[in-house]
Amino acid sequence: MAHRARHPLLPALLLLAACTGSTEESRKEAPPLLTELPRALSPAEIRTVAAGNQFGFELLWRVRNAEGEVNLFLSPVSVSMALGMTLNGAQGSTLDSMRVALRLDGAPIGEINAGYRNLIDLLQSLDGTSQFRIANSIWGHSGIPFLPAFLDAGRTHFDAEVRSLDFAAPATLTVINDWVNTKTNGKIAKILEDIAPQEIMFLINAIYFKGSWRLAFDPKQTGDAPFHAADGSTQNVRTMRLDPELHRYSSNRDLEMVELLYGNGAFAMTIVLPREDRSLADVTAGLDAARWAELVAGLHDREIGLALPKFRLEYKRELNDDLKALGMGIAFDAGRADFYGMADVRPDRLYITKVLHKTFVDVNEEGTEAAAVTSVGIGLTSAPPVLQVDRPFLFVIRERLSGTVLFVGQVTTLH
Repeated sequence: MAHRARHPLLPALLLLAACTGSTEESRKEAPPLLTELPRALSPAEIRTVAAGNQFGFELLWRVRNAEGEVNLFLSPVSVSMALGMTLNGAQGSTLDSMRVALRLDGAPIGEINAGYRNLIDLLQSLDGTSQFRIANSIWGHSGIPFLPAFLDAGRTHFDAEVRSLDFAAPATLTVINDWVNTKTNGKIAKILEDIAPQEIMFLINAIYFKGSWRLAFDPKQTGDAPFHAADGSTQNVRTMRLDPELHRYSSNRDLEMVELLYGNGAFAMTIVLPREDRSLADVTAGLDAARWAELVAGLHDREIGLALPKFRLEYKRELNDDLKALGMGIAFDAGRADFYGMADVRPDRLYITKVLHKTFVDVNEEGTEAAAVTSVGIGLTSAPPVLQVDRPFLFVIRERLSGTVLFVGQVTTLH
C-alpha cells in the first residue's frame, strides 16, 4: 500500500449562516437544475445501488481499520464493477462468496448483470455539463481457452473491451497501462507494475469524473486557513471561499454535513464533519448504506457561506485482505477457487491473484476531477456562528438522484 498527497488536503471548511446571495454570474452560468431521474430505477438497479453503497461503506471501514488515520480515497463503484465482471466466471461456493462480499447475496446473475448494465447507461447520461465515463476491459493471455459465454457477458453487460495478448511479451504491460492512462484522461498513468508468471487475465474497470461547481469559487477570494490534523499538527493552507448562498445542509449531535452540486445537480460532493467531541472513527464506525440514506434524507436548503481548501490526492491499495474480510476469501485460494466459468483448465484452477485499486482527486475553484481504476488479476495454479472544519472529516462524491456513491474519502492530516 502507498498513499501520498500532492497538495494540502481539505484543511478547513467554513459554513456561515447568512442572508446575502452568491455571485449572480455563477447563478446565470449554471444549467437548469435536474430534480428527478429521466426514468424510474429498475428493481435490478435499486438492488445494485443499495448493495454497492453498503459494500462501499463496509470497504471504507475495513480499509480505515487497516490503515488508521491516513488520507484515503476509494471508488466503491469501480471495485464493485470489476468484481461484477469477474462474477460471470465464478461458480459454486466461489460465486456465492463473491455475491456475499458485494452484498448481492441471493441475487441471480442475470439480475446482477442487468443492474450493472442499466446503471452504466444511466450514470453516463445524466449531466451533459459534467464528464462521467465508465470503461471496462478484459485482457486474456493468448492460448488460454477462455469461454465465449464469459467474454460475451463482459461485452454485453459491461461494455468491456476484450483483448487477447501474449502476457510473456514486454509490450503487453505497456498496452494495458496505456489503456488505463487513456480512460482516466492521464490522471492514473498505470495500474500494473508487472505481470506475474501465473497471471493469465486482468479484468479492469476505469472511472473518470470531471465536474464544474454549480456555484464556482472566485480565485480572488482564496486565502489561508488552518487545519488541525489527526497527528496534532496545524498547517495553514490555501482555502477557497463562497459568499452565502443556498446549499443543502444538515446537522445532528454527532456531525454536520454540507452538499456542493456540480453542473445540473446530478452529481454532488457531500462533506461530513464530526462534532468537536466526536472523531472521524466514531462517525465512520457506524456508517452503512441505511445510515447514509438517513443522513442524506436530512439535508435541507440553508443559506450559508463556504470556505473549502483546494486539495489533490492520489491513493493506491491492494484490496485482497479487505475483500477476504468481507467474505470472498475462497476466490483468492489457489486450491479451492472455482472460476471454471472463465475457462475449463482442469485439473488446474483459476483464482484471483490480486485486486489493485488506484484513485485520484483534485478539488479547485472550478470544480473536481476524479478517477479510479480497479484491476482483478486472475492466476492459473498448478448558520449564525462560524463552523470551522479544522479537524479530520469524510467526503463523498455521489450521483444524488439514484443515490449511487461513486467515491468516498477521508482527510485526517496534511503533508
